[in-house]
Amino acid sequence: MSNITLQYPNGYQEEQKYEILNGVKYMSPRPSTPHSDTAGSAFYMFKNYFKGSNCRVYFEPNLTLSDKDMVHPDVAVVCDADKIKMDGIHGAPDLIVEILSPSTSKRDRGYKFNLYEKHGVTEYWMVDTKNRTITVYMLNDDRYYLDNEYYIPDEYVLKRMTDEEKAQVQYEFKTHLADDLIIDIREVFENV
Repeated sequence: MSNITLQYPNGYQEEQKYEILNGVKYMSPRPSTPHSDTAGSAFYMFKNYFKGSNCRVYFEPNLTLSDKDMVHPDVAVVCDADKIKMDGIHGAPDLIVEILSPSTSKRDRGYKFNLYEKHGVTEYWMVDTKNRTITVYMLNDDRYYLDNEYYIPDEYVLKRMTDEEKAQVQYEFKTHLADDLIIDIREVFENV
């Protein structure tokens, strides 16, 4: 189980999520509004695309990768039905999206990066809402390599860019999951 029920005065109760990393339990803080908006946008983009296919899209699933590691990535895409169980996903998803936050960024960039690489998650996105960037890592020969980093320049930067520099900004990219699935980062960060 990955929830703890907290009791407050006046009978209010709240389920608090936690992750287990290398056997250690870490509480997961409530996400900020930009975090929730961005995770929701990514989820619905994948959910709409994969509707009716063999790939399934999950929002904050229970993901078990070992007897010492159970995490809740913001979004996971799984195309192997054998990994999907009643209590969550068991085994590496095809793609994971983690929205970075101040309290979890170090784990997402460190331990979880290595965990996902070790267990064979083919594509790993680290999404930074503050800087409006998506950093995409791809697995090759059991190691992650930086595929690319996509960003939306802020107004200050845009005003100082030449037309040539503006033309080189990539707002769209493809994921390895499907050649015709075009990710537009302006949609991912629509409300941020």
